[in-house]
Amino acid sequence: MEIKILGSGCSRCKALEINVKKACEELNLDAGITEERDMAEIISYNVMGLPALVVDEKVISAGKVLSVAEIRDLLSK
Repeated sequence: MEIKILGSGCSRCKALEINVKKACEELNLDAGITEERDMAEIISYNVMGLPALVVDEKVISAGKVLSVAEIRDLLSK
């Protein structure tokens, strides 16, 4: 599983990244987690708000910081 955090590196982006790592740890997922800060790349995902969460090249959330529980639910589907 490949997970990307789309954003500028702001505090909201960092909070989402921390929550994603916690959720993956709780689910025992071996996921590659990367940050994407290149605006041209971010625009290619057609997101209207940052931070955004992308799992296996599919945008699953944009414009908000998901909680660990919300991320865990999304990743376990």
